[in-house]
This record gives sequence, C-alpha cells and structure tokens, in this order.
Amino acid sequence: MPVSTTADGRKVWQRRTTGRQWAIWAGWFAFVVLLVWCWELMTRTTIWAFVYDAPRQISDLGNRMFPPRWSYIDRLIWPLWDTINIASLGTLLGIFIAVPIAFCAARNTTPSLYILRPIALFIIVASRSINSLIWALLLVSIIGPGLLAGIIAIGLRSIGFIGKLLYEAIEEIDESQVEAVRATGANGMQVLDYGIVPQVLPAFFGITVFRWDINIRESTILGLVGAGGIGLQLQSSLNTLAWPQVSLILLLILGTVLVSEWVSAKVRHAVI
Repeated sequence: MPVSTTADGRKVWQRRTTGRQWAIWAGWFAFVVLLVWCWELMTRTTIWAFVYDAPRQISDLGNRMFPPRWSYIDRLIWPLWDTINIASLGTLLGIFIAVPIAFCAARNTTPSLYILRPIALFIIVASRSINSLIWALLLVSIIGPGLLAGIIAIGLRSIGFIGKLLYEAIEEIDESQVEAVRATGANGMQVLDYGIVPQVLPAFFGITVFRWDINIRESTILGLVGAGGIGLQLQSSLNTLAWPQVSLILLLILGTVLVSEWVSAKVRHAVI
C-alpha cells in the first residue's frame, strides 16, 4: 500500500496512489460517457408519446385478457402434448448426435487431435450460435411446417449445449481411474466402459435433464413460425385479438414450465 506523509510528519496509509485513483475515476467517466451515448443511440427513434401511454395500454390489455376463456382449454390439450413431444424427441435427437461429438471434442478421448477435434468443436459452436427459433425458420422453409421441423430444430440447438458441457466433463475426469483400468490389460472400449463412462454418467444425466427443461420452454414458441405445438394456437389467438384465449395459453405455458422445472430438479437431485 502507498504511504503519504502529512505536514506534521505523520504517515498516512492509502489504498491507492494518486495516479491510480485518477485513472480509476477516468475509467468511470469514460464508462458513463459510453453509457449515455449508447442510450442516445438506442432511443433515437423512440416515440416517447407511446412510452408515456404504455401504463394505460397495459391496463387496457390486462382488462381484455381477464378472465381467461377456460372453455377454450379443450382445444389446447393436444397442442400442449405436441409441445412436450417436440421438446422430448428433440432432446433425444440432440443426445444421439452430441454424445459422439463430445467424445471427439474432448482431448483425452478424441481419435484425432488435429482433425476430428476441430471439426467437433466447430459443430458445437455452430449449434450454439444459432437460436432454435432461427433453426425452426430454416427448417420450415426446407421441409415445411409441422412437428418434424420443431423436433429437428430443438435437436440441432441441443447438440451444442449437450456437447460442450459433456466434453468438458470428459476432460475433467480422474485419469488415475482410467490408468488403473488400462493397467489390467483392458482394450480401448473396455477403458471407455469402465474408466470413463462411469465418471461422466452423473454429469450426463444432469446435463440431459437440464437441457430438456430448457427445450420445454423453447418449444412453446416454435409454433409462432409454423413448427407445431401450442405456439400455433398462440399465434392464431394473437392474430384474431382473442385476448382471453391468449391469457389462458400463457397460463398453460407457465404451468407447464413450472412442472418441467420441478421434474428436472427432482431428477437432477436423484441422479447427481
């Protein structure tokens, strides 16, 4: 810590030197200037009359949405079931593709460090870079609207998430256990079965359930672009300004997400 001396000769301990303190203040000033500039840039085209009128519009919309049209719920059961199937089947598709990619991406299990590993890492990054809604848009234009487009979109999005977390878990295993299995004369597959898989299995189940929980939420909006599920009913209700139906759909989505969160928490607690 720097020390300064007062006029009467007393030594005073300081946390920072004067120059460093001025540098910190200059940094904060630059941050504030940048923040103000970004705010001005973002709000340049904002119509503030609409912003000031927003509370009244929210109140009016809330009055139109209440009470929910409970008689409409019988038309939402199958779309909700389709949404759950999109999330579940899409997660399974992602698992089947992500597991071998993860083993190819991990340094300690990849067959080729300079060929297969970069390819696997590229697939993981590409999958994580594109949102499931964009995947759905592309797939609807390629294979047409329906559940299949939603399932494949969820699966392609899940590859990056599962693959990244799984290959990191593989790289963090205890190598002494692998060496112990290898010392018994086990071949490559036996080392994989008895030395690596048991160590990453709890992480694998936790990652899978966590991703399924996320996919439940993402699959509820895929119908907005024609990929099936309850999102189709939401889009239809929004287009016809049927606000009581919209509120019922939103409540149903909220309930489904809460149930999936509870299920995933229980499963992760039981497995990990």
